[in-house]
Amino acid sequence: MIKVGDKLPAGSLSEFVEVEGNGCSIGPNAFDIAKATAGKKVAIFALPGAFTPTCSAKHVPGYVEQAAALKAAGIDEVWCISVNDAFVMGAWGRDLHVAGKVRMMADGSADFSKATGLTLDLNARGMGLRSNRYSMLVVDGVVKTLNVEAPGKFEVSDAGTMLTQAKSLA
Repeated sequence: MIKVGDKLPAGSLSEFVEVEGNGCSIGPNAFDIAKATAGKKVAIFALPGAFTPTCSAKHVPGYVEQAAALKAAGIDEVWCISVNDAFVMGAWGRDLHVAGKVRMMADGSADFSKATGLTLDLNARGMGLRSNRYSMLVVDGVVKTLNVEAPGKFEVSDAGTMLTQAKSLA
C-alpha cells in the first residue's frame, strides 16, 4: 500500500471536460498523473462509487463546501477519484455542482487504485473491484498525508480533516 513519502504511481486518470480549452476537447480526457501534480498541492479523496449514499450525501459535498477554505490553505486542486468511467463521473459532478471546485477523476479500470494498493473488493455486493475510501495530500506528486478509512466508515477522509492537514503544511 502507498504510504506517506511515496510518489504517486505513474499512469493516467480521465476527466469529463465540459468546456473546450487549453488543448482539451469536450468529453473524456486522459491526464498524466505525474504531469497533473507537478509543482502543485493536490487534495485527493477517493471513494467506492459515484451516486452511492455516503459518497453523494457526505464525502463529495464536504469537499465542495470546503473548496474555498482548502484553496486559502494552499491547495491548488481537489480531486475526487472513483472506479467509474469519465461519463459517469462527469454526470455525478454536474449533479453535485462541483464545477470549479472538485475535479471528478475517473479510474475506470481501477489501474490507479490497484497501483496504490487501496482497492476494495465489493464483488459480493455486485460492484466489483472499487477504490477504498481515503484522502491524501500530495505535494509535487509526493504523498504528504494519507487517511484510509476502516471498512464501512467515514471518519478520517473528510474535507475537515484534509483542511486541518493542509493548514499544518502551509
